[in-house]
Amino acid sequence: MGKLNIFEITFANQQEVFYGGQIIQGHVTVELKDEIKMRGIRLHFEGGARVHWTEQTNSVTRSYSSSETYFNHTLVLFGNGPEQKEEDPVLKAGRYTYPFSFQLPTGIPSSYEGFSGRVRYSVAGVINRPWKFDHTTRRAFTVVDPLDLNLEPMATKGASANDEKTLCCLCCKSGPISCMFKLNRLGYVPGEVIPITGEINNGSRRKMTSSFADIRMTVQYHATIKTRTRWNSVSKISHGAIEPGDSDMWNGDHLPIPPLPPSGLRGCRIIDIKYSAVLNVDPSGLGLDLVVPIDILIGSIPLHAVAQQYGPPPPLSGTSIPMQPSAPSNMGLPPPSYAESAFGKVNIREESDNEHTRGNMEFAPVYSYYNWNQHEANTFVPVTD
Repeated sequence: MGKLNIFEITFANQQEVFYGGQIIQGHVTVELKDEIKMRGIRLHFEGGARVHWTEQTNSVTRSYSSSETYFNHTLVLFGNGPEQKEEDPVLKAGRYTYPFSFQLPTGIPSSYEGFSGRVRYSVAGVINRPWKFDHTTRRAFTVVDPLDLNLEPMATKGASANDEKTLCCLCCKSGPISCMFKLNRLGYVPGEVIPITGEINNGSRRKMTSSFADIRMTVQYHATIKTRTRWNSVSKISHGAIEPGDSDMWNGDHLPIPPLPPSGLRGCRIIDIKYSAVLNVDPSGLGLDLVVPIDILIGSIPLHAVAQQYGPPPPLSGTSIPMQPSAPSNMGLPPPSYAESAFGKVNIREESDNEHTRGNMEFAPVYSYYNWNQHEANTFVPVTD
């Protein structure tokens, strides 16, 4: 790239995971093969949320969007700031290292990347040159909201639900299929398993193809004048067929929780995330599933009683990231690892970026992950909304 050999951003915290109120420290490295006249070298710290989607009706395409900004801060590392009118300096050939420091605001939401919206945090380095294209390098990082299950009254409560439906068999009604579903508590952290307890009775004359339990993530994207709701099945376990007149028992089967953002996406007013555990019965032939849901809470900090049963979580292979020492602690609970989001990587290239923009444009947030049950975070299949 001409005179510029290296232009990169390095965080002192190599995990690149931060919490609201923490100070981000690091340095920018610039290596020039020849001198460059420039207005300055600047860092832009940006954090915000955006939702956007389009809908087509009668050949008319309508666009819906909304956004909010959590911070937008510029730090001058060399030369002049955007408003300064002084003479442009020249940076001679060589290698330069510029340290930086920036404190995140408190109360900001967890990172999230979805199909119709996202919460994203990044820092962009810019070499601003007069009358020529700027050199830009971009680096995204993760913010984790430490949602503490010990402060949520719902987390320790149990719940049960039941439902039934009657299927039609040719011209006659068949007997009902019924489902009872129970959870002994409602609060969990990624890496735990949810013990599924339930009973399904097939009183119909039709075979049930299977029964299955899954975790459903429901996301609401709030545009200025409209809300869009999308849901994903993010983890699933299955049982086999149920013959007419038979029943199927679920005796604490383990439904694993993959790396996910915490419930609610606190601090964000335009994206809301909810979770439910669902027991489903899938009839053969025509007919909708019998679906019995129970709302659950996904947090970042586990219940004390649960953590004491397991002790420190074992490390993950490949995807684990140790908790940084400055992260929020909670009464001596063992720290989690961090694991890449179950949704996988996305392209974070912005509209303002061009072919000259450097940096890794493939990014996935990471979330607190307690690998107590020996699950590998990277075994979960990425899903999209």
